[in-house]
Amino acid sequence: MIIRKNSPKSELIAADYIKQGKVVIIPTDTIYGFSARVPDGGNDIKAIKGRDENKPFIELIALSQDYKKYTDQEIPKELLALWPGSLTIIIGKKKELGGGTVALRCPDDDWLRTVIECSDCSIYSTSVNRSGSPALWKIADIIEEFGKDVPLIVADGDKESGVPSTIVDVSDGRIRLVRAGAVNLDSTLLK
Repeated sequence: MIIRKNSPKSELIAADYIKQGKVVIIPTDTIYGFSARVPDGGNDIKAIKGRDENKPFIELIALSQDYKKYTDQEIPKELLALWPGSLTIIIGKKKELGGGTVALRCPDDDWLRTVIECSDCSIYSTSVNRSGSPALWKIADIIEEFGKDVPLIVADGDKESGVPSTIVDVSDGRIRLVRAGAVNLDSTLLK
């Protein structure tokens, strides 16, 4: 099924598919993304993309303060001030959640944050492409390439100027740039 983002209740329709454990393609505040429930939807996304099993996905959260559900670590206030936004922050994960790290982002799009909230969980987000290929930004190309692989695509026009999120890692207490992207960070923040 293909629906437009501005269709009535499109955010509720997308959330319903995600709650059912389905992988969907939805527009984000940066580029189009595959999205699914955390943690059970990750393997389905990997199968569609042909992605390496060890590479983790970004998890989208509805509210900036929701990061506290995943970590006991504090996010530096200079970075937290950039949420909602196109900044992904890698932080240490609570031991009771398995430890390690998690990459979180609170997107700057009310529609998308409603999808996340109505999904009753954080949701995975990763670019729409086959592993190793560039991200697709034309909706017609996305439909042609992946229309048979997912039950729902939410269309919001082409996203030619879409830039992926900036990724920083604060898991060891320093702020380290992992990937330059949509948010330009003050170099004095980086350690």
